Amino acid sequence: MSDQLKLVAEPRTEFGKGFARRARAAGKIPAVIYGHGTDPVHVTLPAHSTGLALKHSNALFTIQIGDHTEMVIAKDVQRDPVRRIIEHIDLLLVKKGEKITVDVAVHITGESYPGTIHVQEHSTLQILALATNLPEAIEVSVEGLNDGDKITAGEVVLPEGSELVTDADSLVVAISVPRSGAADEAADEAVAEAASAASAAAAAEAEAE
Repeated sequence: MSDQLKLVAEPRTEFGKGFARRARAAGKIPAVIYGHGTDPVHVTLPAHSTGLALKHSNALFTIQIGDHTEMVIAKDVQRDPVRRIIEHIDLLLVKKGEKITVDVAVHITGESYPGTIHVQEHSTLQILALATNLPEAIEVSVEGLNDGDKITAGEVVLPEGSELVTDADSLVVAISVPRSGAADEAADEAVAEAASAASAAAAAEAEAE
């Protein structure tokens, strides 16, 4: 994603759960900015605009702190497990021209051969890409693929300038034919016939006695 999202941050010197609750009640999110060997900078961010910006995977932010700005990406977003509100964000400093390693979502497109299904083994791929040109997702097409066909990480077409970090042999998606309804019915019939035969044998033994 090449477009930069601009946010104004406020330095903070308070910490702890009590401060975090007060900050969130005031419409702010605690965050820390780190990287490039610098000391961590603790800030708060506007909750609404930050939440909207984080809807974009691997979003690149321009953070204004006082009279200077920094480029960052979100490396870790902590959310309340129940309410799903953002509790804290870790932001990594990046520079123009720098390449960083990120996890990118894999989106399956297209339709495999009629009668087959696709099974996605990897939902993300790890790549090395320019910090100023991070993709939100990588599309992998299964159009026309047939039973037994597979796509590995090394076969996925990456965005220009990106390098694969995930093992090239890792399976991303596989095509197969699901067990047919006829096969299921045949198995059920076989079980029913076996049960019927056992019941008839038991009845015959009872009559003989």
